[in-house]
Amino acid sequence: MTETTLHRLQENARQRPADPAYFVKRDGAWRPTSWAEHLAEVRRAARALVALGFQPGQAVGILGFNRPEWVVFDLAGMLAGGAAAGIYVTSSPEDVQYVLGHCEAGIVLLENEEQWEKVRQTRGALPLLRHAVLMRGCRIDDPMALDWDSFLAKGDGVPEAEVDSRLAGLQGEQLATLIYTSGTMGPPKGVMLSHGNLAWTGSTALGVGDLSAADSTLSYLPLSHVAEQVFSIHAPIWGGYPVYFAEAVTKVADNLKEIQPTIVFGVPRVWERFHEAVRAKLAAEKGLKAKILAWAQGVGRRVTALKNRGEKPSGALALQYRLASRLVFSKIKPLLGLGNARLCICGGAPVSREIPEFFSGLDVVIHEVYGQSEDAATSFNRTGATRFGTVGPPWPGIEVRIAEDGEVLVRGPNVFLGYYKDPAATAEALEGGWLHSGDLGRLDDGYLTLSGRKKEILITSGGKNVAPANIEMALKRLELVADAVVVGDRRRYIASLLTLDPAAAARFAERHGLDGQTLHDHPLVVAEIDRFIAGEVNPHLAKVEQVRRFRILPRNLSIEEGELTPTLKVKRRVVYERFAAEIEALYAEP
Repeated sequence: MTETTLHRLQENARQRPADPAYFVKRDGAWRPTSWAEHLAEVRRAARALVALGFQPGQAVGILGFNRPEWVVFDLAGMLAGGAAAGIYVTSSPEDVQYVLGHCEAGIVLLENEEQWEKVRQTRGALPLLRHAVLMRGCRIDDPMALDWDSFLAKGDGVPEAEVDSRLAGLQGEQLATLIYTSGTMGPPKGVMLSHGNLAWTGSTALGVGDLSAADSTLSYLPLSHVAEQVFSIHAPIWGGYPVYFAEAVTKVADNLKEIQPTIVFGVPRVWERFHEAVRAKLAAEKGLKAKILAWAQGVGRRVTALKNRGEKPSGALALQYRLASRLVFSKIKPLLGLGNARLCICGGAPVSREIPEFFSGLDVVIHEVYGQSEDAATSFNRTGATRFGTVGPPWPGIEVRIAEDGEVLVRGPNVFLGYYKDPAATAEALEGGWLHSGDLGRLDDGYLTLSGRKKEILITSGGKNVAPANIEMALKRLELVADAVVVGDRRRYIASLLTLDPAAAARFAERHGLDGQTLHDHPLVVAEIDRFIAGEVNPHLAKVEQVRRFRILPRNLSIEEGELTPTLKVKRRVVYERFAAEIEALYAEP
């Protein structure tokens, strides 16, 4: 019999029926739902889908923020023999129409009236869409709409045996979920992940992360993204630990402080924001307190270096570590929600090495994980075997090799089935039995280091190849810089578009008496960035990679303007088109 995440969910309900599966904050308190209750929800929702005519092999859509209903609907779709396609909450009506139409969804789950409006505007172009199910607390007066309780009630006439039969019929190679890529290079593709892919990733994560029922995590990143599905759905079910659903994006910091989870997952931008906030507070300290903080950070870095090699501090360093923990670490970490964190993970995009090195001084080890929608997880920096600046060794059971042109190739039970309705793109991605990741990297002693995206390589007018990712990370080491987009394809030198970090810019303005002034073209700001590039960036780059000119944009890049993906990656092509005039100006003068 094929063992899937659904089978594991049933085991949790049998082995630990009263233990919490997830928590939701209601009336000022975190309210638990047990594993037995969670399984009952999923089975009832699966019966409701059957009652609405859902057939094995079909797809449902989900559009909303992280809520229990999101996970229940996703699992119910799998249990009923089909798959769910998550849609980012920031998607436009046209994007929503594209995904629902592409996967031929007959049923969609919506969070609220805002998301319903996107469907309402485009349903004329969605002839297969029959039902819109609404999450708790939302009701819509429309024949297509079903509130959550009414939806569940639809399944009461469907026998439990029907769900048992569909569960028994699940196969490892069967489609379980559709992950629509965030589209940095054109329309999103539907990544097909099988029950075998998801079960293998969820179960293998237990050993890789040493996960158990004693752990906990906060769910807040988009569940449409495969990484959040791994950390909020599959790994918790396989490990038997509870998930706390964040109240809202704006409440994440508060929720972290309240629950103090043991597992904290964030994309680079999340850790960068933590870094900026903490660094600013530490820099504001003076006198003896500042000296104690600097001493403790030095101790933290030395101890972390030992931990990352699987060693422990001893002698005088062990005594200093205990003192630093009592005076500094035990006070700072809870303020960030990291008081109980034993596994802090960064993934979704490359992160500057400065970030994990900074946090190591606070006794926080950030473990980089690498994977794509097409394979969920490829490599991971494990506890006791972490190297900053790398994305760790491959997960056990996964093969990674580097092609002649530097592309990272992956083979293993995690690799996807292919792209939905796109055999040509599937054949290209899975050429020769290996997943061609599109990422460039190298392997050193079994540890994988990434250097950029193959399709983002810039070729200067002199014929030199330049990978922009590392240059951009170097530029973002300056506190003032929020985003950096390197340009120079078919140009005679490398240049960059920059945006200012609002909080850092405000502090800079206060220090220099520039309150109320426009900063993006202020001579003092330009000079500060120019000094940093000349002194801290260019000396560490090959001559052809050095940034000769830059332009500070008058506003930040945003998801709403289409310049960032929902996971906060830069849409390079959009930025190039949107700021074409600024780019031309970088090359208009000698």
